[in-house]
Amino acid sequence: MPDSPTSVHSVEKSWLRKLGPGLITGAADDDPSGIATYSQAGAQFGFGTLWTVLLTYPLMVGIQMVSARIGRVSGHGLATNIRRHYPAWLLYAVVGLLLIANTINIAADISAMGEALKLIVGGPAQLYAVAFGVVSLLLQVFIPYRRYVRILKWLTLGLLAYVATAFVVHIPWRQVIVSTLVPGGSWSTGYVTTVVAIFGTTISPYLFFWQASQEVEDQLGDPLTKPLIEAPEQAQPHLRRIRIDTCIGMGFSNLVAFFIILTTAVTLHLHGITEIETSAQAAQALRPIAGEFAFMLFSAGIIGTGLLAIPVLAGSSAYAMAGAFKWKNSLERAPMRAKRFYGIIAISTLLGVALGFTAIDPIKALYWSAVINGVISVPIMVVIMLMAVRPEVMGQFTISKKLALLGWLATAMMGIAVVAMLVTLLRLR
Repeated sequence: MPDSPTSVHSVEKSWLRKLGPGLITGAADDDPSGIATYSQAGAQFGFGTLWTVLLTYPLMVGIQMVSARIGRVSGHGLATNIRRHYPAWLLYAVVGLLLIANTINIAADISAMGEALKLIVGGPAQLYAVAFGVVSLLLQVFIPYRRYVRILKWLTLGLLAYVATAFVVHIPWRQVIVSTLVPGGSWSTGYVTTVVAIFGTTISPYLFFWQASQEVEDQLGDPLTKPLIEAPEQAQPHLRRIRIDTCIGMGFSNLVAFFIILTTAVTLHLHGITEIETSAQAAQALRPIAGEFAFMLFSAGIIGTGLLAIPVLAGSSAYAMAGAFKWKNSLERAPMRAKRFYGIIAISTLLGVALGFTAIDPIKALYWSAVINGVISVPIMVVIMLMAVRPEVMGQFTISKKLALLGWLATAMMGIAVVAMLVTLLRLR
């Protein structure tokens, strides 16, 4: 029986209020590890990597929109769809790589948040890191999804600190515009690897899994909606909302990335500071150059983005595991009704906290996790694109030729970037 016109009408009239999966996904992309990657790019190569932000925007929009549509149309996350339609070895390989990369990211992000708070108020960074990890875990476990997602939306505002930071320093806009429109750089091994790291931190597997799963969460949270494969009459407003949500979210993400690279380029790079290994180090280096206000904005932004990114990283791991092993899963469920799902969130978060107390170099792990993300994104994106054109997954809502072209272009660009990095690394041997 078709849903009432009221449900479709409500989607038409309230899409601004319904912005969420795309916006949160885009904002979570600029986590402390991403900030470190962008800061290193700006410090080491100045304006030479600004073009990557412009290039990755349509690619991000394409692959994230495909991921979101798979979730909304099928009513299942990516891991569940892979389990249903592809060999088990592929599923376990994808989920395993995702868990490793996400855990390293969580560890780096929590450590960066602790260091950032230490810069602002002093005190023990490791204790702060533990507190951030525990607070993030408690929020995910004990606050229902519909309330929790509102908190995440507000946390996206913390990213505006990086836009504001750029306007307290002098910027040669003509040079910036040229560098943004015309790719440049030394094309050395370091430069190519940095470009791959930017791609890897911008187009990351955990973002695919998170946005698809959040579309499922939103659908399950509204009793008037169903998966589009079961209720095709609801398709038009929901698909338009996904498009708007994703375009805004990815635009927000790349705008922030652009200003982080720009700020570190006009401050650190121009003053000869070319080695930045953490987001907290970038904030500290800004202090004597850009002033106390820029330092405070940059540091506070690290904490805000970390609080946003940790639940997305841990949550995407939990959704992937739950989909792979047919576990009950939803942030809307009480913890006792989805024990294994919340168990993965707890293990991922606490393991990330624990890694901060080991001898593992979080800086190297952070940088190479971005590179690893770039490498593993390619096969995952191939699988996503193949699912998006399969009627068994999408019914009548297989993606259009235009969206397919954009998604495959994103996949090809990631593949080219990874091959270029491997070639440059082999030449050194």
